[in-house]
Amino acid sequence: MSFSHHFKTTVIPQLQKEFNLKNSMAVPRILMVKVSVGIGSFMRNSKDFSEIVENLAKITGQKAVVTKSRKAISNFKLREGVPVGLMITLRGGKMFDFLDRLIHVVLPRVRDFQGLSKRSFDGHGNYSIGMKEALVFPEINPDNIMNVHGVQVTVVTTAGTNEKGLALLKACGFPFKKD
Repeated sequence: MSFSHHFKTTVIPQLQKEFNLKNSMAVPRILMVKVSVGIGSFMRNSKDFSEIVENLAKITGQKAVVTKSRKAISNFKLREGVPVGLMITLRGGKMFDFLDRLIHVVLPRVRDFQGLSKRSFDGHGNYSIGMKEALVFPEINPDNIMNVHGVQVTVVTTAGTNEKGLALLKACGFPFKKD
């Protein structure tokens, strides 16, 4: 059973009952997943970040968008228009496929994984996960990696509050710590 089918048949009725909602369209949903990598340190050293672009394409199935600095900041030795990051926005089927792999394959591969923290919500029901190494994704071959980089995954929801966002992600199968 696919993750999107599981979401429609199991998660939505469960949350509708939990929040006592009459309309299923009022149930919080996952809008998009943003995957990003900061490349500031790579720009100081080698100026070549094509390897990171390829890794993100393997992980997500989409090409990354290069984000550039908006203004110059002398304390960070940053000029205007210099690439500072890579970002991918996933929606629909690719989003559900990515979340399925994240929950069931990637997170169990993280060393000393005890569960996700409940404190990583932003106050509006959106959740961020930071990983120090992208090597936890099985699509990346560790033998071909020259520069180890981290990955930031943000799950954007329509929850509105942290409590509803937590209930939504728990119902989807995210492994949270038992605090």
